[in-house]
Amino acid sequence: MTDTLSGTKPSRPPFWRDVRVLRVVAQVVAAVTVVLTVRYLLNNLVGNLNAVGISTKFDFLGSPARFPVKDSNFSPDSTISALIWKGVQNTAASAFVGIALALVIGVVVGVGRLSTNWVVRKLSTLYVETLRNIPPLVIIIFFGFAIFTFGPFSPFTPASPPGEIKFPGTDATLLMYSNQRLGIPSIATGQNSGIFWILLLVALVVAGVVWRWRTRVNIDTGEPHRRVRYSLATFLGLGVVAFVALGAPISGSFPEVSESGRLIVGGLDTNNSYVSVTIALALYTGSHIAEIVRGSILAVPKGQNEASNALALSGFQRYRFVVLPQAARIAMPPTINQFLNLTKNTSLAAAVAYPDLTQVVRTAIGNDQPSPQMVLILMGCYLSFSLFISVILNVVNRRFQLAGR
Repeated sequence: MTDTLSGTKPSRPPFWRDVRVLRVVAQVVAAVTVVLTVRYLLNNLVGNLNAVGISTKFDFLGSPARFPVKDSNFSPDSTISALIWKGVQNTAASAFVGIALALVIGVVVGVGRLSTNWVVRKLSTLYVETLRNIPPLVIIIFFGFAIFTFGPFSPFTPASPPGEIKFPGTDATLLMYSNQRLGIPSIATGQNSGIFWILLLVALVVAGVVWRWRTRVNIDTGEPHRRVRYSLATFLGLGVVAFVALGAPISGSFPEVSESGRLIVGGLDTNNSYVSVTIALALYTGSHIAEIVRGSILAVPKGQNEASNALALSGFQRYRFVVLPQAARIAMPPTINQFLNLTKNTSLAAAVAYPDLTQVVRTAIGNDQPSPQMVLILMGCYLSFSLFISVILNVVNRRFQLAGR
């Protein structure tokens, strides 16, 4: 490139003043510094462990755990690696259910804070200002002890059976509760159940294709897409056909008290620790998501609401078709961060003796397993959880964003 006035090429600055060179040098220096720091800390750790006779190998993962895990079929003779996997399963069960509950609570309460109804608005504000200002550990302890252990629920003994809530007009149990255990209905699998789930997955894929087809029809012709109606009908229709063709491979299972009067058989049986952790974290995280939703709705241009009113849309239609889709683009990134916080906060489950990943690792360390390796595995597991959630939700986030021109 030449100078238009003098006709000569502009001279480049010397390399010690060249911004491009300085950027590369700075990145190289930062990378080398990090590598050297990690190497120093690792050598220091290995040297100290060798000095006190602690092995730095991971062969202990094949040794027996030597203790049981609450409310599971985990045997004390099982390996440490199986113990860690059980902790991962328990953490995932609490985190993913908590994320779903927190999202629903956050959206409902966030919209409620902007309601024109004075009672709804004030109740939503009271919920947010109360829950988000209490540490999650305190909420977990409150549910674990004030609600269950010393709460209104009766103990589960042969002389004191748990309380029951029946489906209206039937003898089937909807909920079985006590201060220690809870039971809810679940699905019992039978013959050909594996094939049925595969066919149900195929039906879901076909419903997705129908969804895209109806979207394309709407774009090309302007006709109402009716995506939900067509996709749901496709999924349910294929599911019913597979169910009948395979001879009813699944059925309902409802909780009942065992003959000994000490256990819940049938349905899905869980304990008060799991319920305490999951509900407490969902309520706490939901209060933060509610504020994110409220702020995102307020960030939608006012003209969008005015246009909705001009089109005579109802309040539900205004939120469903205009406000919430635009607010979701703003709310998604900070909401992802709240999901990650909820997942990491499951490590507080030790307060109510729920055997999550952190709790089983702590117990294993107390049983003479090497703490540096166990803590490193613990950190790696939580990092994997965070990366998995981030990757999935960032894909969803990119789908929400408008394509730039």
